[in-house]
Amino acid sequence: MGEVNVPFYRHSLTPDKSNYVAEVLKTNFLTSGPIGKEVESQLSTYFNVSHTKLVNSWTNGAVATLLAMDIGPGDEVIVPAMTFIATANVVELVGAKPVFIDCDPDTLLITPELIKAAITERTKAVIPVHMYGQMCDIKAIKAIIPTGQNIAIIEDCAHSFEAKFNGERPGKYSDAAIFSFYATKNITCGEGGAIITNDANLFERIKQSILHGMSAGAADRFKTGQYSHWGMKHLGTKANLPDLLACYLPSQIENVDKNLNLREIISQEYESALKSTKIRVPITKNNVVHSRHLFPIYVGKKVRDVALNILGESGIGATVNYRDVPSMEYYKNKYSIQSGTFPISEKWGEGTLSIPLFPGLESTEIEYVLKSLVEKINPLIDEEIN
Repeated sequence: MGEVNVPFYRHSLTPDKSNYVAEVLKTNFLTSGPIGKEVESQLSTYFNVSHTKLVNSWTNGAVATLLAMDIGPGDEVIVPAMTFIATANVVELVGAKPVFIDCDPDTLLITPELIKAAITERTKAVIPVHMYGQMCDIKAIKAIIPTGQNIAIIEDCAHSFEAKFNGERPGKYSDAAIFSFYATKNITCGEGGAIITNDANLFERIKQSILHGMSAGAADRFKTGQYSHWGMKHLGTKANLPDLLACYLPSQIENVDKNLNLREIISQEYESALKSTKIRVPITKNNVVHSRHLFPIYVGKKVRDVALNILGESGIGATVNYRDVPSMEYYKNKYSIQSGTFPISEKWGEGTLSIPLFPGLESTEIEYVLKSLVEKINPLIDEEIN
């Protein structure tokens, strides 16, 4: 097989989708308006929750949620060491302190036991991350929250739109769950996200916190046909999603489970082919539906950068999505974090890369990726990584 150019990701928003924008331009709302409200209703139905609010990114949605919960200076929020930096950054942005914990060595997910050990009297929230698309056990996490201590659970669902744990989707047991619609996500509008919750009071505060703390957005200020004044009771940010982007979401949500099947087929083909090699992948539990957002492989610290170069020279788009956050210079210096404090996260963060995974991946591309991994990367790996 000759060289095949395989991109890391190929989005499905083709030029014919521009008609979605044309429909928005027929209305008076370029920002958050009626189309966004329709998408919010669609998402509430899909996740079987009471309330949904679209936001312009996971990050701003998380900041708005933390503000709505009055989390700030003096408070602690438990976050995984193995995640994207945004999970910890949002805690810093509101003035609270991120308290890092390590992850399970098989799934790379945080566990109730690890969370329980990190809880202090200052703990105000925990942010479990459904890493790579596999859900944490939120019900079990909720069960270990000390009686009488108000600790919010905020699910980081940036990877896990279609995921289930024991048949339940995100949002059932948490105070809020936040999704990302970034360019490479399973559902995308380029930039965007959503917050879901069953807490009516929290939802009312979130509606304000995503618009500077204003009591009414543009659409609501004119919903009676005449202008209505707005006020501000709480501090907020700017996190609303405009209809110009929201319009791309409905058709993708309708087809998301169909596309998940395609991702699952590719993922199982990868796993089957790599099973007899020294390349490792995180273990998927039997009681979950995996969103298959990314396909990470562990090749070890010595080989990872060499593998990236080899794959790049072979025309295969591979990347490092996540390193352990406490090793980043900002956090390492601010909190005097020593190397080895979070050994599992550090090990996987230094030895992992992600390979192409998207519904449009062709069989010849899959075959070429696997051939390159088996013939060029696997022979370089020391047995010690197992």
